[in-house]
Amino acid sequence: MAKKTLELNLLEQRLATFSKLESYSSPSGGWVKSIRTALGMTLLQMGKRLGVSKQAVLDMEKREAEGSITLKALREVGQAIDMQLVYGFVPNDGSLDALIEKKARELASQIVHRTSNSMVLEDQAISEYRLNQAIDERTLEIKQQMPKILWD
Repeated sequence: MAKKTLELNLLEQRLATFSKLESYSSPSGGWVKSIRTALGMTLLQMGKRLGVSKQAVLDMEKREAEGSITLKALREVGQAIDMQLVYGFVPNDGSLDALIEKKARELASQIVHRTSNSMVLEDQAISEYRLNQAIDERTLEIKQQMPKILWD
């Protein structure tokens, strides 16, 4: 458990670097073309640096714009223009902890409501306050245990 928490915290720190970039988007024509043209580099010059034809560079730029370029190809472009490729993920909920909290709460709510429905059928309904309290308690348990079912 402690190892999982440590791994999660370390990864959270790494992802935090990227969270500052979440509002940035790639240039419409792609980074390769944008950087190449900003540097005043022709397709032929880029091709020579990569050891490919200018048509291959054009194809690469097209694949990047379409989202089908490989990371390997982007790394090679970076090396050719004395840059490095940096990539990562930014959690939509702001952090891994928030993502886990959301998923744990969803699962807890399903479990508690299933139990609550059975209790209603047995004429043993609980108050809304107690229902929410049970969801909070189960959410905490799920977050601590991090069961594989969390991601089903």
